[in-house]
Amino acid sequence: MAKQISFLFLAAIMIATTSCGKRGGGSSVQDDYTGWKYNDQEWGGFEKRDYEGQIDAPNLVLIEGGTFTMGTTEQDVLYEWNNIPRRVTVSSFYMDETEVSNSGWRLYTDWLKRTYISYPQVHKDALPDSLVWREELAWNEPFVETYFRHPAYDDYPVVGVSWEQTQEYCVWRTDRVNEFLLIERGILNPSPDAKDSDVFSTQSYLAGQYQGNVRKNVKDYSTGGERAVKFTDGILVPSYRLPTEAEWEYAALGLQGNRVSEDDENIDGRRIYPWNGQSARYQKRDKSQGDFLANFKRGRGDYMGTAGNLNDNAHITAPVRSNWANDYGLFNMAGNVSEWVQDVYRPLTSTTLRDSENHDLNSFRGNVYRELLKDEDGNLVEKDSLGRLKYRDLEDDEIKGRENYRKANVKDYRDGDDEEIVQYEYGVHSLINDKTRVIKGGSWADRLYWLSPGTRRYKDQDVGDKTIGFRCAMTRVGSPGGNNSEGGQQFSGQPKKKKRRYK
Repeated sequence: MAKQISFLFLAAIMIATTSCGKRGGGSSVQDDYTGWKYNDQEWGGFEKRDYEGQIDAPNLVLIEGGTFTMGTTEQDVLYEWNNIPRRVTVSSFYMDETEVSNSGWRLYTDWLKRTYISYPQVHKDALPDSLVWREELAWNEPFVETYFRHPAYDDYPVVGVSWEQTQEYCVWRTDRVNEFLLIERGILNPSPDAKDSDVFSTQSYLAGQYQGNVRKNVKDYSTGGERAVKFTDGILVPSYRLPTEAEWEYAALGLQGNRVSEDDENIDGRRIYPWNGQSARYQKRDKSQGDFLANFKRGRGDYMGTAGNLNDNAHITAPVRSNWANDYGLFNMAGNVSEWVQDVYRPLTSTTLRDSENHDLNSFRGNVYRELLKDEDGNLVEKDSLGRLKYRDLEDDEIKGRENYRKANVKDYRDGDDEEIVQYEYGVHSLINDKTRVIKGGSWADRLYWLSPGTRRYKDQDVGDKTIGFRCAMTRVGSPGGNNSEGGQQFSGQPKKKKRRYK
């Protein structure tokens, strides 16, 4: 009997020890470095929860990162030398499979109108500039009146929005997606009637300045009660944002479709466009052979071909899911509309800088470092009238002693720092300043040359254009290969929906 009891006791210990190796939220697990128990009130309630991987946010496709040659792949016919080829690496990230559509933007503006009733200017500031369609010697007035508002254009890309407007949209979209995730998890109840400062904001919620209509909070292991969701729970997604120029160019090329085999990292050649070959026509021998792969201007005065055989079936823009998706599952990464990216524009890329080897991972120009605004006691100040937390830009004297960066605003990094670098004087020597942003990809009004992902142009961040739209991106956290992979495994984030792909 004693032996049987001893055996059962040992079995119980083994089961308990085995469970310590698991990382289940709600079960007691041990810290690898101290032996202390997580998720156990007797040990202080320190938490370590199950993490199932980054949540699939709406309309996003995982872009597995890697190294590629960023820059011009076509002949530089304009001799601008503004995108000299250089080798860089891009971390994995997510990107919208389509450009943001008119209906998607109308949801945004309608939400602003019905929510910020005390601040009608917020809604007005978000409206696209419909007058971008006007030209002195063209009858485009119907587009002024119908393009953004008529349901016939619901699925067409929104245009006439500035870079600054896209920044506000990204904040709004982050909040709406995270609010939806909390509602879907049964943590919050829907609050469609919330107004002004009472609306959900991700940062305000995480800071404890948004209460909302709580249904059931998550378990608090330190008290045995409940608490609001923390960012460390892994339920909320990172912020939506514009892709960087390097991310956009990498995703547009879709070079992972040219791997020699799935067992090595060799890629067969470079691409001029988001598809193989030097033509914009579908090359595979089937019923689609000869069809155009993108929406662009074929030549002077030719936007869509002839009656009975419309080559791209679009005189202006086309629906956001038109044409073939590239090897990442992304639609219209060439043609349709050019797209805003996050970067500040400079014709001299990091290749021309003497310390360029330090900027070949996630290359980007435009950093302005900031922090949440705090009071004299170091506490966060109260959220603003729109329900958001307040930020402030850091000053240079606040970052003294740093070795990895010396200034708080590095948009103009190395501009005029020595005689080898040009000083840009807006309106005197150039039209370039710290408010000049990069646009990528050709549009419906551009020739084939501009459809190469390596080409780049610029525009002031506070104006829109009838040829410019955008799509959002999101940082990938954790394993670069996706939720079902460990480091070094192959790409596992292909879109679930079957799409026509370039050949």
